[in-house]
Amino acid sequence: MALWAQMTPQLQFLPTQILNELYPDTFPLDVRHYLASWIEEQRWENFDVDNMEQEPQARRLLDQMVRLLQEVAQHNPNVVERVKLQHISRNLSVFQQQPMQLVRTVRDILRKERHLLTQGMHSNFPPFQQIPQGPPATNGTPQPAREDGKTDVDNLVLKVLEIQNCRQTLHQLQEDLNWEKQEMESIQGQNELDPQNSDQVTRQNRIQQLEYNYSVCAKKRMQLLQEAVCALELCQASLILRIKSWRWEQHRATIGVQFDDNLGPLQTWCEQLLGVNSNLRQELMLVKRDHGVVEQFHTLQESLAHVLQTLIKNSLVVDKQPPQVIKTQSKFSTTVRYLLGEKMAPGKPVLLKAQIITEAQARQGVVPNENVGELINSTAILEHNTASKNTCATFRNMSIRKIKRADRKGSESVTEEKFALLFTTELTITGCESPYSIQAISLPVVVIVHGSQEINAMATIIWDCAFSEPDRVPFIVPERVPWKQMCEALSSKFMSEVQTQRCLDRYNFHFLAQKIFDQPDITEDFSNMPVSWAQFNKEVLPGRTFTFWQWFEGVMDLTKKCLRDYWSEGLIFGFIGKQHLHVILQNKPNGTFLLRFSDSEIGGITIAYVGPSDNGGRKIQNIQPFTKKDLDSAGLGDRIRDINCITHVYPDLPKNEVFKKFFTVPSPPNPDGYLPFKLTTVVNPGDQRSTASIPPDTPMDIFGQPMSNVYGQNMNQGIFSPLPQSTPPYMPEQIPGQGPLYQSPM
Repeated sequence: MALWAQMTPQLQFLPTQILNELYPDTFPLDVRHYLASWIEEQRWENFDVDNMEQEPQARRLLDQMVRLLQEVAQHNPNVVERVKLQHISRNLSVFQQQPMQLVRTVRDILRKERHLLTQGMHSNFPPFQQIPQGPPATNGTPQPAREDGKTDVDNLVLKVLEIQNCRQTLHQLQEDLNWEKQEMESIQGQNELDPQNSDQVTRQNRIQQLEYNYSVCAKKRMQLLQEAVCALELCQASLILRIKSWRWEQHRATIGVQFDDNLGPLQTWCEQLLGVNSNLRQELMLVKRDHGVVEQFHTLQESLAHVLQTLIKNSLVVDKQPPQVIKTQSKFSTTVRYLLGEKMAPGKPVLLKAQIITEAQARQGVVPNENVGELINSTAILEHNTASKNTCATFRNMSIRKIKRADRKGSESVTEEKFALLFTTELTITGCESPYSIQAISLPVVVIVHGSQEINAMATIIWDCAFSEPDRVPFIVPERVPWKQMCEALSSKFMSEVQTQRCLDRYNFHFLAQKIFDQPDITEDFSNMPVSWAQFNKEVLPGRTFTFWQWFEGVMDLTKKCLRDYWSEGLIFGFIGKQHLHVILQNKPNGTFLLRFSDSEIGGITIAYVGPSDNGGRKIQNIQPFTKKDLDSAGLGDRIRDINCITHVYPDLPKNEVFKKFFTVPSPPNPDGYLPFKLTTVVNPGDQRSTASIPPDTPMDIFGQPMSNVYGQNMNQGIFSPLPQSTPPYMPEQIPGQGPLYQSPM
């Protein structure tokens, strides 16, 4: 907030008219003041205010601004200011319909401030004060002031130094005044009209001047204290917001949002603010010693005590979260860190206790009396590591022995019930007389008793992470969200789970929307259509035995374990509907194929290709899906190499060039004399009515029929129809002495 730090001292010299023009009613000075750091961190100049495509980004900034202002209001000890800020945050809704107007307003304010600081607009404008620069760069150019609140802390430290200097000046003035009064007493009683005693008049004038200077300096001392306390409150409010933001980013990391888990800067910030608070409390006590209980003394004392308590209680964070799906009787670990660990009073070890709480108990905000679960190894010591300078309590072998469920209503499942771990302790900070009771709560967890519940439990966690609000009541989530919001969550989770940089595209999203909404014939945009929790993972898909999430999770698992490189290199089309498949392949030559995830089977990938039809035309064939079990026995690249009826991957790339890197090199002969064998994938989509045209090496079933594992789509009809049920999927065939030539993906 370097710009605002330069601007603040100059505001008092600006005419009221200029101030009103600079900070209009729609964006008052209070917003600029309380959110200074955040405002200057945003890239307002990158917006094209006439480009409506940037409206969603502008609306996100507006929502974040309102949320931050409400946070500042909540932590403001001044009731008048608190109500005022809440009123302002509500008034910012004027920008909801035109979020780009907010961008234009803030951008213009920042431009005008820079212009004022460089040009000046009033004859009474004083020389501009310089903001402390960071350390010189390697080329000698000064660096910008440090970010993340460090500039604010530096300014606070300077204010404390100014207060200390003021106190020392007062001490010197008091000593000079005492000396002059002593000297004055030694010459009192002499004839003041005697020219030789003119020194008495001089000393009297000097005493009056010293008393005046002392009075001015004492007032300045109190003024500086008030300003420092106010600045400390603002700086700490920013810190608390950053800590909450860190927790929120940690929560969002569950669906793959990037998260920097480094708590070092926040710990330094906490320690610095604690030091400033200690110095200010000391200076306030010295004021009482020097002047007695002066005006504002008790107010400042209470403010510092409140700020200190808030800092101490907000410095306990869950550094490493427990698993968000926990199976009873299984071990898990978690780590809790105290950011003021180096400031804890030495002596008795600080014991941290963990207990499991329900969603209802989490809302109460107090340590519950009733235990809803039996937690094993639920205590740990807050230990300080001198090398890393971290103070952490690590629970290495925790386990939930049993859990007490709440009464469920209707179709509610145990995998929808959310719990959390509550960590509590009592500690004393050096320089503070009384101990403080502090607590921290983990992210919501779902407790299961069997591995079969894990996928449904993870669905609850994904929905909670993706769609909860930052400042929600624990652990409220909406029942419905816009489809475009769901798309962001699905793509982020897919990329994170698979560990790939390739995201889902608009064609994938459209097919997924058709699937979850059961509208395969709709081609319109689904972006604003609401999708419910029930559609996500409560109701089974039409004609299937599984939910949307169960199916999508199966695709992620298959891609992560068997297909990551294929997907990352764009060789898998992925999510595509049959109608779209028909459109893009209908004009392609025979042998053109693409890879798509199975629509009917969990965790399967199929090959769709153009082949000849019975009447001499062409039709789309879909090979029976390959599952993880199939791909573990023979990789996808080898299977594509073996299938002769596919030649070019969509749009027109030769398969042997594209997939060559995935082909397995033949094994050398075994040293024991055995001949090696390999698994070969064979597909026979040919004529099913007669064996006369069947190649001699085509495998036959026990009824003398050729084996196949394809489903056909007649391109002229535009519909899919399975091949006759009398033709079974292909099965392993054994040739004596050579092992199996091919294997079914079953």
